[in-house]
Amino acid sequence: MRTLSGTATPVHTSLLTGLPAAFVGSELTVNLVEAFDDVLAPVTVLLDALDAYVDPRYAPDDFARWVVSWLAPGIAARRSADDLRARLGDVTEAMLGRGTTGGVVAAVRACTGLTPEVRDNGGVSWSRRPHAPLPGTSLPRLEVDVRIAADEPDPDALLDLVRSVVDDVKPVHVPATVRRVGD
Repeated sequence: MRTLSGTATPVHTSLLTGLPAAFVGSELTVNLVEAFDDVLAPVTVLLDALDAYVDPRYAPDDFARWVVSWLAPGIAARRSADDLRARLGDVTEAMLGRGTTGGVVAAVRACTGLTPEVRDNGGVSWSRRPHAPLPGTSLPRLEVDVRIAADEPDPDALLDLVRSVVDDVKPVHVPATVRRVGD
């Protein structure tokens, strides 16, 4: 069997193996079943290797970039595939916690390798007394402090990258402040 690019794709199993002997004698039936084999072979090859796609150690470069692009589209193009592959765990954590402080931490860590300190002003509490004061403040706010090493070649570009990641994963209605803190 040949793919559109002209390269041979092995067929792992053929539909002919399950065909009753009475049908195998007919050239029309054999040709029709082989046509189905040609159409279905890429699907079976993909399904046979599906575990390699979801395992970060073996995932193709374009697949690793695609998964990271779900989190922050601009980041996938800026990082090497090996770097992205090493941080797919953080990408998963960031996606599951999207919009939370933990999700922001995981997203920044996944995209830059830095672990920021993230604070928001919200709070949850309960009171036995009606009309008790609410925790936090009424205006939403997110503060992100990131420690960038003094020997970083371009600290301003890295800080801009952190801002971009935070803007991609924070809740849209919450303003964020991203600051570089001392070494």
